[in-house]
Amino acid sequence: MDLVGACRAFVNVSERGSFTLGASAARIPQPVASRRIAALEKHLGGRLFDRSTRRATLTPFGREMLPSAQRLVQLADAMEHDAERAKLTPLRFAVPDICSARDLAHLDIQARELGIYLDFHPAPPAGRAELLRSQQVRMALAEVPQGEGRWSVPLGLASAAEPSAGAVFVETLRVVRTERGTRRRRIWIQPEDDVPQIRDRIMRVRDAVGLQPAQVAVTSSLTRAAAECLGSADFVLASTHQAEELGLYWRPIGEVCLSRSYDVVGGDGSEAADRIRNDLWHGVAECLGAPARREAAA
Repeated sequence: MDLVGACRAFVNVSERGSFTLGASAARIPQPVASRRIAALEKHLGGRLFDRSTRRATLTPFGREMLPSAQRLVQLADAMEHDAERAKLTPLRFAVPDICSARDLAHLDIQARELGIYLDFHPAPPAGRAELLRSQQVRMALAEVPQGEGRWSVPLGLASAAEPSAGAVFVETLRVVRTERGTRRRRIWIQPEDDVPQIRDRIMRVRDAVGLQPAQVAVTSSLTRAAAECLGSADFVLASTHQAEELGLYWRPIGEVCLSRSYDVVGGDGSEAADRIRNDLWHGVAECLGAPARREAAA
């Protein structure tokens, strides 16, 4: 038996003194209200209404039971209200600070259409980890070992001058001494790629091909890295999406295949984390600059 539904019919009929008006207030047909109240009477073991009159008059037993029924209906209403409010409470979500406001706004719209409310907290990798550790956010879009993430973003080298080859080999950046002096080209690593699975691999390539230590360095921001490249022959480690935004020419790296690999961490196995991974896959991919199709990221 639907105890809450039966009590709701009971309370509405008693307040209006009519089965017809009470059923209308409960937004159910009158026969349904009558059946629910009859089932409640059977469940409680006593008559709630005196049916010998035209009005729905409470019996002494009905008057005794009415306060309890009212409390149950009020608690049910409060629970439904709390549930609606909880669904509207934004979920604090740490995301890469390379995501543009425009892309995040589109992701927010897509999420709301699915009943998911997100409160974005942009931060670099270490910042996202700290936000999650300190419980300032519930979940984070974090970089994971290459090939293990839900989203994969290929990385290459971007420069102001268009390279003549289809790939840039790090070994071609060795220091060259000319009549005009020493030519030293560098690779700049932006904060988003200052993680072991990316930074350490490009550093190993640097050492293997004989570049000087200072020729591969981490910079404080993508803006600074872009400025270094636009004013010289330097390169920035970046995605194709970032290269297009900055007006730079992008090429893959000849010696190593690098990519950012992302997944949703935190959330304690919540449904929201799974829905972001699945229902919002394309929206997140657009924010990260990942390939548009899942199979392309495999």
